[in-house]
Amino acid sequence: MANPYAGEVALVIDDQRHVMRLTLGALAELEGALQAGTLVDLVQRFETATFSTRDVLALIVAGLRGGGWQGAAADLMSARIEGGAIGAARAAAELLARAFALPGEAS
Repeated sequence: MANPYAGEVALVIDDQRHVMRLTLGALAELEGALQAGTLVDLVQRFETATFSTRDVLALIVAGLRGGGWQGAAADLMSARIEGGAIGAARAAAELLARAFALPGEAS
């Protein structure tokens, strides 16, 4: 079970449940993977619904890696994500919100 108080979000990929978390290392990897801008820019894109599929993929990969996954973005190119593209975008947005929420704040 994912622990929202620890910033965790669950995502089912190819019928296997994964727990994602944006650790400091995962955030650094995410920042390096961003095509343009900073993490603040990424948050703003999600807040204004102007994010790209590249943003969603980068967040999912960083969250999976923070949760201990050893894969790469290429491993997800043909993967079945529960909820499809919308489910992936929702999980990415929730992951980003939980990474920057104080304990007890709603995400």
